[in-house]
Amino acid sequence: MTPAMLLPYRPVFGQPVLRRLLPGLATSALGDGLALVAVTWLALQLAPDGQRGTWTAFAVAAYTLPGAAGTVLLGRWLGGRSGAQLAGWDATVRAAALGAIPVAHLAGVLDVGLYVALLALSSLLHPWGSAGRFTLVAELLPQRHHLAANALLGVFGQAATIVGPPLAGLLIAWVGAVWVIAVDAASFAVLAVSYRLVVRDREAAAVRDRAAPAGAGPSRTSGFRIIARDRSLLGLLSLSFAFFFLFGPFYVAMPVHVTDDLRASAGTLAAYYTAFGVGSLVGGLLTGHLRGWPLRTTLAGIVVLFGAALMPLGLGAPVVLSLPAFALAGLVWAPYQPTATALFQRRAGTVDLPRVLAANGAVTVLAVPLGTMLGGPATAAFGARPTLLACAVTILALGLVAAVSAARPGAQNTERTGPAGPHDRPGPQTTGPHDRPGRVKAPDRVRPGAS
Repeated sequence: MTPAMLLPYRPVFGQPVLRRLLPGLATSALGDGLALVAVTWLALQLAPDGQRGTWTAFAVAAYTLPGAAGTVLLGRWLGGRSGAQLAGWDATVRAAALGAIPVAHLAGVLDVGLYVALLALSSLLHPWGSAGRFTLVAELLPQRHHLAANALLGVFGQAATIVGPPLAGLLIAWVGAVWVIAVDAASFAVLAVSYRLVVRDREAAAVRDRAAPAGAGPSRTSGFRIIARDRSLLGLLSLSFAFFFLFGPFYVAMPVHVTDDLRASAGTLAAYYTAFGVGSLVGGLLTGHLRGWPLRTTLAGIVVLFGAALMPLGLGAPVVLSLPAFALAGLVWAPYQPTATALFQRRAGTVDLPRVLAANGAVTVLAVPLGTMLGGPATAAFGARPTLLACAVTILALGLVAAVSAARPGAQNTERTGPAGPHDRPGPQTTGPHDRPGRVKAPDRVRPGAS
């Protein structure tokens, strides 16, 4: 990694609180990388004969989907909390719930039902934890460094998807899947302690001063209502949901395409996923260099290029062509989430940001599973390659529509709230009923008709 590539990330490493949090964030990302294999493998071991596929699907869903319910059910109590509190509580719940799995194993009471229930509990606060991390970024860094910080957090996850699965395979062979889950739990315990030790009391007090009292907090659906009132955020959420939904069928069609159409082995499928992961890692490192680009145009371009990069698979290109194209798709995919989050950070002040990001996470976390569910019958009815081609073409068309919308006169003006200048400074940026000069206005104060 060259010094020039690291240049956009220097302000992130230079921020004292973030610099001390980064090791914990990297550790928990590695834990999640291990869990990619360990969660499904332990489900296969615990499930009764003849029901392994069903319980494995339940385990995968339980590790992600309950967070959507947690966003709605817990919104009244969590909506006014600081970024550090939300992220710390999520890490604590994950550590406790995942840690209960090896404890139940030692006690001899672990069965597949309890296992899935504990996985579901571990993911209950996940959208709030993710929202908390990116809210903390907005609280600690000036706006011009948000994209680089978002990208750096994404790079940890991208690197973990490359390193984690093979390391998990070695650990499972050595000590068993249940103890790999224990390592995942320990990684979140490290992160929870990091939040506890690193975030200073004065910062926590500052956020408490502007947080709503527990009994008078925001409603459970306030994040969704804020997005619905802001046409720009609503359009961004719609684009993200459609983008992730249309990629979902690839998880079904891709393995079938490799085995049936290409007549290749599981190693070929693994090579595709590895190429995608390597491309994502490079793309994540490059994301910080896009900070001067218009965010809406960048997002539209990402979707267009991603659809184009998937076309060789749908057209039946040989592996020598489709494999590097899939790596290019990974490179293009990586900047999407950091860029979309940066747009949310610009549109919403830090009081509303946790609710807005949690609502966004609750919707988008459903997109890929819903798309994957569609991929099964689509692949059965039309075949793997036509399904891949249809998804690629539809994603490309979606990006072109988004590009036309982003090119409208005045569209880029919706990327910031209020005039430039005072907002682009270090330190917390807040909203509330007593806005003072230099604070970002809440989304409900955006002028009518903004998009």
